[in-house]
Amino acid sequence: MPRTSPSSTPASPAASSALEKPPSGGLCAIHQPNFFPRLSTLAKIFAADYWIVLDDVQFARRDYQHRARLASTTNPAHRQWLSLPTHLSRGRSTLVGEAVLVDPERSRRRVMLMLAQHYGDCTDWPLFRHELESLLLQFRRTGRTADVAEESTRILLRVMGWKGRILHSSRLPARTERSQRLADLAAATGARGYLCGTGGMRYLEVAPFAARGVSVIPFRTPEAGIWDDGREVSAVRPLMTYGIRAVSGELHAVASRPGPAIHSA
Repeated sequence: MPRTSPSSTPASPAASSALEKPPSGGLCAIHQPNFFPRLSTLAKIFAADYWIVLDDVQFARRDYQHRARLASTTNPAHRQWLSLPTHLSRGRSTLVGEAVLVDPERSRRRVMLMLAQHYGDCTDWPLFRHELESLLLQFRRTGRTADVAEESTRILLRVMGWKGRILHSSRLPARTERSQRLADLAAATGARGYLCGTGGMRYLEVAPFAARGVSVIPFRTPEAGIWDDGREVSAVRPLMTYGIRAVSGELHAVASRPGPAIHSA
């Protein structure tokens, strides 16, 4: 089913708020900001009209909020973590939006060095390198890890031609129980459907969504071709390996056929 929102992505994280919601009736994805996310994560956001950045939940050091797994274009088994050293002021209780970079300038240099080492010889590297300028500015503009991670995702969405809108959970009303909270956030956008990945389907309760008039739509991606390792390595690898145009075509195809909705029994 085609996406409905013609709106542009806000210019900065501060530009999106509960007062700038897109037209109702579209699809919603809710996900924590990931640093250069995996292709499966990027595809789910791309298929949505609205991405709600989950920025007020507990930061998880073993997740993808501050790190990306890069892989060689010629040997995908050769992988390396690209991490943003992050300080948690309240320890394990620190929220995603509270985590700060330990050394923004050093992280900025390391990010550019490692990306260039892995993908500097690729055909689309010059275009991608140009888009990275906004990420370099974000390192100097903010000390928050979440802002840098979000901008890295914005870059990937932008080169793919995404036309959705970005909101933040910290600025939207929602209750605390996990499934209820996601249902409240989705309903706050006026969405008709919530895209749920394979991991989320293992715990999600459908009833709170049905009560808010929001359908739960399981979201799955293919597993062959450009989607090899799509749940393990950063989307930067397929972009640089197969080319931006090819990956964009795949994401548009997946976005045009979301799965059937699941309704409460």
